[in-house]
Amino acid sequence: MANYDVVVIGAGPGGYVAAIRAAQLGFKTLCIEKGVNKFGKPAFGGTCLNVGCIPSKALLDTSYKFHEAAHGFDVHGISASKVSIDVPAMIKRKDDVVQQLTGGVGALLKANGVTVAEGAGKLLADKKVQVTRADGSVEVHEAKNVIIAAGSVPVNIPPAPVDQETIVDSTGALEFTSTPKRLGVIGAGVIGLELGSVWARLGAEVVVLEALDTFLPAVDRQIAKEAEKILRKQGLDIRLGARVTGSEVKKGKVTVAYTDAKGEQSETFDKLIVAVGRKPLSADLVAEDSGVKLNERGFIEVDEYCETAVPGVYAVGDLVRGPMLAHKASEEGVMAAERIAGQKASVNYDVIPGVIYTHPEIAWVGQNEEQLKEAGVEYKTGVFPFAASGRALAAGEPAGMVKLIADARTDRILGGHVIGPAAAELVQQVAIAMEFGSSAEDLGLMVFSHPTMSEAVKEAALAVHGHAIHIANKRPRK
Repeated sequence: MANYDVVVIGAGPGGYVAAIRAAQLGFKTLCIEKGVNKFGKPAFGGTCLNVGCIPSKALLDTSYKFHEAAHGFDVHGISASKVSIDVPAMIKRKDDVVQQLTGGVGALLKANGVTVAEGAGKLLADKKVQVTRADGSVEVHEAKNVIIAAGSVPVNIPPAPVDQETIVDSTGALEFTSTPKRLGVIGAGVIGLELGSVWARLGAEVVVLEALDTFLPAVDRQIAKEAEKILRKQGLDIRLGARVTGSEVKKGKVTVAYTDAKGEQSETFDKLIVAVGRKPLSADLVAEDSGVKLNERGFIEVDEYCETAVPGVYAVGDLVRGPMLAHKASEEGVMAAERIAGQKASVNYDVIPGVIYTHPEIAWVGQNEEQLKEAGVEYKTGVFPFAASGRALAAGEPAGMVKLIADARTDRILGGHVIGPAAAELVQQVAIAMEFGSSAEDLGLMVFSHPTMSEAVKEAALAVHGHAIHIANKRPRK
């Protein structure tokens, strides 16, 4: 048995960051990781680096480059004939990126003096942590403090049981060796739209079945409607109000039964991706006498600083309330480590951006119009379309808009919503402004480089008060 100041369970974006920060603060730190990647090495970086954020973006970038070469070069006067895609080569590149980054995380843990244990971690009573290795051997460590960061797993549904061959989850969808002729996707959320986009660009006929009647309900309605229009135009067959009731795999294909407003329907696909969300990986993670409480959905109960009912025991990331986002997990990991050190660290949950990496990207931060209406908050909006941006037109990226929402009385920025080129980067500018309590006027007064995509942020801020220069304003200037 060894003694540690801090034991971290999980080496994903919440865990490895927490472990590194704890070590930087002078704590003797142990980080436990049970995951093993497809190459038999520890899955440092968790879902994000191994089967989530990073590999999906690698495939999204490759597929977009192929699609642009095959369909988008002519307008630039570039001729490209017989463009083809080598799917195994694309998958290998994705794997190379993953290996480089996960190896880098391992090197960072070592460089910061973090001890790594391979195996399944479990919190016992009195802040003891059990590690069960793959060979079944068990060791127990004593900890003064514990940070639980075990992450989440895909949700499975009984009507479409995953076999990782014909019916796959988000992990299996990253491993196709060829482009399916017909691809079904259950779920029109972030994961479903991103993975559907990858294979649609490579030539698959993609049908997205979404049980809800509203497209992207968490996204500002104006942005969501624009996104639905663009994605449908790109070829995604998005069917709302389609509730899957069953599936049958036969001769390498899957027939999916579902109901919608027209009644009972069915479609046959070469592959089916189940992307209906994720759930916390909390099973067998904490002993009943550990003192840590789980709610009925399997989330660990924590306070605003991610501390559990047991002093000195924290839980972060997908295991706790809030959005399941890698960057949220990382910030919580840092907060937990710093609070263990006695610092007054916190996370501003009102300014956590969300992104969907379709093309164009969809990104948002803060509140949307629907939330503000429900809360009875008076607000003003400013919208600037990329069709009026010189840089966007020059780049052939005129679709989408930047939308800024500000308090009608104080002018403080309450939310930013973007669909368009570099949306993930542009919304971060709004997030920075919000973090410092900026007003729409403040943002409109800033000097932006010309020509840039980011000028659309400035123009949207100006449009809040009817002062936009490069579009006709809805309200006269006062």
